[in-house]
Amino acid sequence: MKLVLLVLLAAVLHAQAPAVSDDTAIRDLVRRYLNAREQSSPAAVQALFTPDADQLVSTGEWRKGRDHLVEGVLRSSQANEGRRTITVESVRLIAPAVALADGRYEIAPPSGAPPRKMWTTFVVVKESNEWRIAAIRNMLPAPPSR
Repeated sequence: MKLVLLVLLAAVLHAQAPAVSDDTAIRDLVRRYLNAREQSSPAAVQALFTPDADQLVSTGEWRKGRDHLVEGVLRSSQANEGRRTITVESVRLIAPAVALADGRYEIAPPSGAPPRKMWTTFVVVKESNEWRIAAIRNMLPAPPSR
C-alpha cells in the first residue's frame, strides 16, 4: 500500500509542469538583455550576467568581466544605433544548469539602410534557480569560399 501511494505521489509531482520552463526562461533572459540595452540601463544589464561573464563581439573586442562587459555593451549601443533583434533559434541544455542559446542577431540602423546580420550564442548558467548569462559570442557570417 505504501509503495502504491509513493508511486501515485511521484506521478502527481512529475505531472506538474514548472511555472516557466527552462527554454522559456532562457528565451526571456535574451529578451531582457535586449530591453536592458535599449534602455541604456547599466544596472539592468549587470543584473543579467554572472560576475565572470565575458563577451566576444564581431569586431574582435573581448570584454572580460561583468563591469567591462556592461561598459562595452552600453558604449556599443550608443555608437551603433538601431533596433536590435535576436531571434533565438535553439536552446540546448548541455548540463542541468548550463545551456546554449543560438540565434540570429540583427541591427537595423535608423537610417533605413539594410540591417547588419549576425549570429549570436549565449552561454547561460542557472544559479539559485535563476538563469544568468555567462558568455556571449557574436559572429559575422563569412562569405562562402569558392
